[in-house]
Amino acid sequence: MAAQNPPEKMMFQLSLRRRGISDQTVLRALEEIPRETFVEAADRDQAYRDSALGIACGQTISQPFVVAYMTEQLQLHKDHRVLEIGAGSGYQAAVLSRLCRQVLTIERYRTLADGARVRLEQLGYDNVEVLLGDGLDTATIPGGPFDRIIVTAAVEQIPEALLQRLEPGGILIAPVGPHHGTQTLMRVTRTDAGFERKELVDVRFVPALPGIAREL
Repeated sequence: MAAQNPPEKMMFQLSLRRRGISDQTVLRALEEIPRETFVEAADRDQAYRDSALGIACGQTISQPFVVAYMTEQLQLHKDHRVLEIGAGSGYQAAVLSRLCRQVLTIERYRTLADGARVRLEQLGYDNVEVLLGDGLDTATIPGGPFDRIIVTAAVEQIPEALLQRLEPGGILIAPVGPHHGTQTLMRVTRTDAGFERKELVDVRFVPALPGIAREL
């Protein structure tokens, strides 16, 4: 674990820098947040390795580089309000919370939503709200529009209704592509002329599914 193995956490930071993460606020956020708190107990000795890890409900916590890269691409400011689709264990929301004013994160699995809420509250990240809900049904998402939106599960296409929840000048990041295969991380910026899309890197995420899970 981080507190007992400083060299591993130092290598974690070095790896992110070597792979091109240069935003010092993002690097600081990942350094401060105890990633081991957000993984399964059996995986805590692997928390700072650059790999995705399984969590409850058949979901995953993304590898640290992908978390850092997506966060950096959002170009966050302290006054931003951010919507996250797919809370998972709460790790991405924790990172976002250190860099913006408010985070609303939506999770379709009750077990994950409840667990994320407890972890974030215990760590004192009180600018994050975790809701059980369907992140693909934008009509049910309270608040908004949002300065930034991040989708942490694969969508075959970005819902137009989700893009409409962006503030002018807002940015959305999402993995777009087939549910079972490689997706492309897409950054969409809302401009006066419409939506500008840019393909970033290839990624692999679990699929974004509609509805609230009936079990778990």
